[in-house]
Amino acid sequence: MRVNHAGEIAAQGLYHGQALTARNPETRALLERAAREESDHLAWCEQRLKELRDRPSLLDPLWYAGSFAIGALAGLAGDRRSLGFVAETERQVERHLDGHLEQLAPSDTRSRAIIEQMRADERSHGELAQAAGGVALPTPVQHLMRTTARIMTTTARWI
Repeated sequence: MRVNHAGEIAAQGLYHGQALTARNPETRALLERAAREESDHLAWCEQRLKELRDRPSLLDPLWYAGSFAIGALAGLAGDRRSLGFVAETERQVERHLDGHLEQLAPSDTRSRAIIEQMRADERSHGELAQAAGGVALPTPVQHLMRTTARIMTTTARWI
C-alpha cells in the first residue's frame, strides 16, 4: 500500500504541474478534477497504511516535486501531448494495479476494494484524457515513463 500511496502523491504532482501549464481552460479543469479524485485515492491509501500499521514513503516530498516538474514539462509540450501523457500514465498505473491485485491475498478485501476502485478511476481518467484530444506519445517516452515508474515503485517499497 506504501507504493500506491507514493503513486498517488506523484499523481497529485503530475496533475498540478500539468494544470499549471495547461493552455486551454477545459484542459485545466479536466486536470484539476482528476487531481481532486486522486486526493480521494491518497486519503484511502493513507488510511489503509494506518490500518496496516505501516508508514508512507519517506521520499514522498521528492515524488511530489519530481512529478510536479514532469507534469509542468508535459503541459509545456501542449495540451494534446499533456493529455496523451495522462492517458499513458493511467494505462501504466492500471497495469501496476492489476499486478498488485494479483499479489494481494484474497482475504484482504479492504485493500482489494480500494485498489479496484482506484483502477476504475484511473481507467476513467485515461479515457477522458484520450477523448479530450490526447495524442499517443512516442515509444521512447513511454519506455522512459515505465522506467521512471519502476524506479519509484521499487524505491518507495523500501524507503
